[in-house]
Amino acid sequence: MKFNVYFLIVGILSIFFSITHALNGHATVLPLIDAANFEIATKTTIFYVWHVITIENLIFGIAFLIMAFYKDSAKVKFAAWTIAIIILARWVIIFSSTLLKDINGISNVLVDSAAIVIFVGLIVLGIRRNDKTVYQTAKI
Repeated sequence: MKFNVYFLIVGILSIFFSITHALNGHATVLPLIDAANFEIATKTTIFYVWHVITIENLIFGIAFLIMAFYKDSAKVKFAAWTIAIIILARWVIIFSSTLLKDINGISNVLVDSAAIVIFVGLIVLGIRRNDKTVYQTAKI
């Protein structure tokens, strides 16, 4: 059985990121927000935005696990590119918001930035691997 090892790795990583994002939120960020003197609407917004990112990562992970074993690689390339663009857009927002609001906080997003570059790099390798496989099969 042929499968896309890059998409398999990205799927596992994405599910892992989802779990760690949820646990980190509940252990560190969300308790601080609950303790702060914010209006309930602000607390609620931060809570659901945090969990939207968590569930996006979970859905991306499941999608990549499915795509890793999908037989027709041409049909999953668009989805892989779309997810990669969403991840990059998310990073642009995080990085630019940090630049605008807390220039000293840039060091706090460097690890996340490196992880995103590696993550998207693996997606691109998975897309390119499929291109080579499809091309070699069509050539024979």
